Amino acid sequence: MKLSVIIVNYNVRYFVEQCIVSVQRATQGMDCEIFVVDNDSGDGSADYLKERFHDSITLIESSHNLGFAKANNIAIRQARGEYVLLLNPDTFVGEDSLRSVVDFMDAHPQSGAVGVMMHNADGTVARESRRGLPTPYVSFLKMLGFSKRYYMSHLPWDQPARIDVVSGAFMMLRHETLDRVGLLDEDFFMYGEDIDLSYRVLKAGYENWYVPARMVHYKGESTQKTSYRYVHVFYQAMLIFFRKHYGHLSLLVTLPIKLAIYFRAFIALIQMLYSYLQESLGLHTHRSDEVVYAFMGSEQMMADCRAIARRRGLSVPAAGSSVPAAAGSSVPGGFPAGVAAACSCMVYDTDTLSFEQIITEAASHPRILIGTYSSKSHVIITPWEVIRK
Repeated sequence: MKLSVIIVNYNVRYFVEQCIVSVQRATQGMDCEIFVVDNDSGDGSADYLKERFHDSITLIESSHNLGFAKANNIAIRQARGEYVLLLNPDTFVGEDSLRSVVDFMDAHPQSGAVGVMMHNADGTVARESRRGLPTPYVSFLKMLGFSKRYYMSHLPWDQPARIDVVSGAFMMLRHETLDRVGLLDEDFFMYGEDIDLSYRVLKAGYENWYVPARMVHYKGESTQKTSYRYVHVFYQAMLIFFRKHYGHLSLLVTLPIKLAIYFRAFIALIQMLYSYLQESLGLHTHRSDEVVYAFMGSEQMMADCRAIARRRGLSVPAAGSSVPAAAGSSVPGGFPAGVAAACSCMVYDTDTLSFEQIITEAASHPRILIGTYSSKSHVIITPWEVIRK
């Protein structure tokens, strides 16, 4: 077995469905297995995935929410692949991405873990595609808002490069590396486990790499980033990592870092409470009310999406809201200027266009949000919600 892909799902059944479809396209002709660990979702994910994918995936159904690290470890212990890919459910990969990374690791036997170019939901490149180790000095700078060193901003985007930390949203590892350094540390419920594992890979003598293969990451659709729980879990993970790897240092070194972490957590809570107050007073408009949609795909897809827009009261430009794309064809050479100027979210037809084409087109129009539609699920997926037919 060449590759084992592991996806942990929690209440994002349409996102994980799209993720699985993109992986299946990207692994055609490759000896690959796909695991989905469902963390006791309450949205019917398990039954939906069993009906949708039958025997093409291995579904592991947990009776409670195990967290990201523990859920991944359950599947890793069953994985048979030479390489193991940890992949977030709120992502999709380009058709060439997985083979590119596998080929790179075949050619670089010292590579222990590899990450890729992650695009945000608006087509821009995510800085966390490449990260440096959060040493006490780098962590302190980042807590103060100086993050160039942490995000390794000196590296080129279009070439492979050695990095320190591979993002857990897409982390391909050698199975032999995991056998040597151990699995994800289950003290991390969510967040921070990728930094910890990347550090252990380096300490074992392997290399971590960035490869300019491409994917889209909606960033946290399986979590609520405005919740108290998110703030608590995220900053607690930072403290766990710091205590584990730097707790032996002098109090003069560790105390400023801990204070900076607590300070940033406090600021995040204040921002969250301010946002809640705005919403409760009616001073904050919901994001979907501010978005203007356009559609790119087959005539049937565009008709379906326009019908959904009418039924759900979505904003669509009066003219030029659709960009035809025949099945099997390349993406049009940029959608018309009128559409680009009028819309803030372009919905792409995943049945007609490849995921690689969608990423290419979205990257050429940064700041226009990426939406998708598939006739199999009959839903529009946007960066913040799923709009049903």
